[in-house]
Amino acid sequence: MTQTLLSFGHGYSARALEPHLAGWRIIGTTRNDDKLAAMMARGVEPRIWPGANMIPALDAATHLLISAAPGEDGDPVLNALRDEFAARAGQFEWVGYLSTTGVYGDHQGDWVDEDTPLNPATKRGIARVRAESDWAAIPDLPLHIFRLAGIYGPGRGPFAKVRNGTARRIIKPGQVFSRTHVADIAQVLAASIARPNPGAAYNVCDDDPAPPEDVIAHAAELLGLPVPAAEDFDTAEMTPMARSFYAESKKVRNNRIKTELGVTLRYPDYRAGLAALLAAEPGV
Repeated sequence: MTQTLLSFGHGYSARALEPHLAGWRIIGTTRNDDKLAAMMARGVEPRIWPGANMIPALDAATHLLISAAPGEDGDPVLNALRDEFAARAGQFEWVGYLSTTGVYGDHQGDWVDEDTPLNPATKRGIARVRAESDWAAIPDLPLHIFRLAGIYGPGRGPFAKVRNGTARRIIKPGQVFSRTHVADIAQVLAASIARPNPGAAYNVCDDDPAPPEDVIAHAAELLGLPVPAAEDFDTAEMTPMARSFYAESKKVRNNRIKTELGVTLRYPDYRAGLAALLAAEPGV
């Protein structure tokens, strides 16, 4: 049987996995008609979600990747296809669910690992915990959960905002975030596909949790531009969504991806990641 990845919500993180799957058939869902041509150009077979008949793709799939975010009604993929997944659980060699480190909630800057109890502090985190549980409830499904820290990479970094003057250095004492380069997400997924361990959960992050204002300052220094002025969190004008990201402060351990999957991070800290992004820019 041809190795076939069926990827639900085939977006930024899932695209980065494509180069690791040479010779595979990749079927990816998208909600955006504008992405169809680009997906096909990369060799991905696109399916519009919702709307496409997914049964033939499910019948062909040996591996599943779920990137779609849960909504108020739960996981949209499970809501539509739970019975189909359950009926084919023994067919799949590997199932990956992309979750978030937000499931751990606030730890006031302390360390968490995969054995830390899940105690989310935001609606997004609560929805992810529920989705993790709902996927895990399908008997015999070879589920692997990947809890991603803040994602950055090509096209998603602080440089554009620093250049156009919209970057902000919001200072909340004790605030610290973990983050991960999208290329490291991809290599973790590829390593797990090569070494399945159904039931496992993995934190995907770099080695250097850091205050967000430090990342912005370093980006400005790399560009040779002024470091944005510091703003106090308590008095800064922010949207409720932006403010909610500061509701949790924790440092995330990534030992398991190294010891169990043998991963060596390409970008072990934001300094290495940002330097590589800048070096890859056209004309640099």
